[in-house]
Amino acid sequence: MTPFIAEILGTGLLILIGNSNVANDILKDTKGYGGGWVSITTAWGLAVFAGVVVAGPYSGAHLNPAVTVGLAIGGVFPWELVPEYILAEFIGAMLGSFLVYHMYKDHFDRTPDPGLKRAVFCTEPAIFNIPRNLLTEVTGTFVLLTAVFYFTDARLDDANNTTVGLGSIGAIPVAFIVWGIGLGLGGTTGYAINPARDLGPRIVHFLLPIKDKTDSNWNYSWIPVVGPLVGAAIAAFFFLILSE
Repeated sequence: MTPFIAEILGTGLLILIGNSNVANDILKDTKGYGGGWVSITTAWGLAVFAGVVVAGPYSGAHLNPAVTVGLAIGGVFPWELVPEYILAEFIGAMLGSFLVYHMYKDHFDRTPDPGLKRAVFCTEPAIFNIPRNLLTEVTGTFVLLTAVFYFTDARLDDANNTTVGLGSIGAIPVAFIVWGIGLGLGGTTGYAINPARDLGPRIVHFLLPIKDKTDSNWNYSWIPVVGPLVGAAIAAFFFLILSE
């Protein structure tokens, strides 16, 4: 397993689990129809857990271009690997959303509202207000990256120098952070906090022959890209200042 493949696989699992829960919640005649916001935010937290468990040992499980860029700005990740990681994250996000569509195609076909079909792929604000929508994405990603910068390994070394760690359970903190962001900060924009999570599936929505689909809302699409990158950069600068 290479870091490139790990980022594809981890991000693919993130989007597969997260977006499939959205589909299960809002598309017509699914078993989980009407599950609500708590269901969606919980699933995204668990989706992060799954992606981190798989990719973590091989790539560090960024799964998010904002995390990759933020860590590079913070000086804890090499800039030369940034393009490779971002490409892998977008490939994984697009593959995950492509699979969600084909799993739920019957329900896409039965759902009359084209806006709900688009919502399975990408975010949009509850109230369109560019400054506040952008502020939400900046703030949510700032919280995520600030937490990521200060995560520790939670390991102890015994007298025989044998490392005793949390293993896969170590992925739980980042899942809780994402869950908390969704519950508290996600109600205004749907909390992309991840350019690949939003733009990759949005491109897939544009390309797929979805029955009676609407446009892919390109007028809004820049906010879930720029906002997370700005939030990550601010968190990285704070980390650099506080680390001096």
